[in-house]
Amino acid sequence: MSGPMERLRKNPRDVAKWQRAQQQLLAADYLPALSAYRDLARRHPAIAELWFELGNAASGTLDFPLANQAYRRARELAPGNAALLGMIGQQYQSLRQLDDARACFEGALAADPGSVDARINLAVWFEKQRRLDEAMECVEACLARFPGDDQARYFHAFLLHRRKDDEAAAHELRRLIEDGPRYPYVKYAARHLLGVVLDQLGRCDDAMRWLLEAKAEVRTITDTGVLERAYDEADRARRETLSTLTRETIDGWKKASSAMPGGHRIAFLGGHPRSGTTLMEQILGAHPGILAFDEPPAFQQEIASRVQATTDLAETRRRYVKSLLRETADPVTADVLLDKNPSPTMSLDLWLRVFPALKVIIALRDPRDVVISCFFQNIMLNSTNVNFLSLERTVKHYADLMDTWLRIRDLGGFEWIETRYEDTVAGLENEGRRVTEFLGLSWHPTQAAFHENARKKFLYAPTYHDVTRPVYQGAVGRWQRHAAALEPLQEKLAPYCRAFGYAD
Repeated sequence: MSGPMERLRKNPRDVAKWQRAQQQLLAADYLPALSAYRDLARRHPAIAELWFELGNAASGTLDFPLANQAYRRARELAPGNAALLGMIGQQYQSLRQLDDARACFEGALAADPGSVDARINLAVWFEKQRRLDEAMECVEACLARFPGDDQARYFHAFLLHRRKDDEAAAHELRRLIEDGPRYPYVKYAARHLLGVVLDQLGRCDDAMRWLLEAKAEVRTITDTGVLERAYDEADRARRETLSTLTRETIDGWKKASSAMPGGHRIAFLGGHPRSGTTLMEQILGAHPGILAFDEPPAFQQEIASRVQATTDLAETRRRYVKSLLRETADPVTADVLLDKNPSPTMSLDLWLRVFPALKVIIALRDPRDVVISCFFQNIMLNSTNVNFLSLERTVKHYADLMDTWLRIRDLGGFEWIETRYEDTVAGLENEGRRVTEFLGLSWHPTQAAFHENARKKFLYAPTYHDVTRPVYQGAVGRWQRHAAALEPLQEKLAPYCRAFGYAD
């Protein structure tokens, strides 16, 4: 590798070209970046990093065959580069090409058996596939080599929790916290997981205390104020836009609409996170006439980030469908493409602008259960999820998102239905049939056994492990165990409890 890289470094023009391409890639300016990477790869074909970045640029232009070709070339050139193989594996993961991701993680481990990251990446892959024994083998092998490693100790406790051995998980987490983890993420995550575990064990006051301590820890390692301000500014802009939206505008979008690529019908399944969207998506996705997608990035990448800068909505629709379908290698025979994505409910006006014939399904759940459930989630921090660091801002986020829905619902001019989590739990077939028929299809027997189908799939939602078993009543009324913590916020939630039929 040193020879080819040294030759490139001796050419200042190529070095400058590579740097410009990297800047374009970071700015999501994919077409000029791809052109530059193609030229650089032709001139310096033995540099694996060039091929890796070319693959990233190709992925950004939706040229997935070229992206795969570039990643394969990078892997061939650097079979001993564990760090690069790990990064390629992460890219495959984001493209939802899971077998290739696993091959890269295994390659990284073969290249560097001492790599903790490689072992943990592979363990996470197995856990997401619900192959807990193999995940545990990876972690235990890591601990055998590095018994004090924070990441391995944390993930070992997490796997004990996934096996429902919560007493053992709590014991390990307490020891880990007492030892003072070096990694900032583990400092936070160990406390957060201990809160979750204690809640499962019925020790609700202790659970809340550890959760609050975990979230306070996050604020010491991340400038959460910046994220909160970004969120608040976006919320103000969204409310201003919604205040000017009219029924006539929505009707105008319908009149100007063109046919969908491939003749597909698009349906959106939204609502606030933790409102039962994943459960309903699995029920609907078990129907042979529905191809369901679990929180795909297509809307964010092809619509939210582009629609304000283009008037070519037909091209936007084409890009969206192409990006969506990259997740399936088989010919698409389903009539309905279902995008399950709670957070983009905030952008329903964009959805309807691009897809005026969109069928909208909004999942509802007792707002108090939603708030508590979101507060217990440990998910990647961004300008949305930063709100879940306090109960006050979790309630604010709930109000912001559901205000968007109430405003759009009041305007009308599109097809929508609401579905209650509690109704699904109480009568899966009745509620599932009602929503299926809203999509223009008849109930199919396979939908009743949705959890069996879910076990065969790699799910991306934070609740991926909950929908691999039949529906259960345990999450209904969960908020009552934490009523004291919620009491100061009940007044803010009361209007939404009334609006959606959850008033006591």
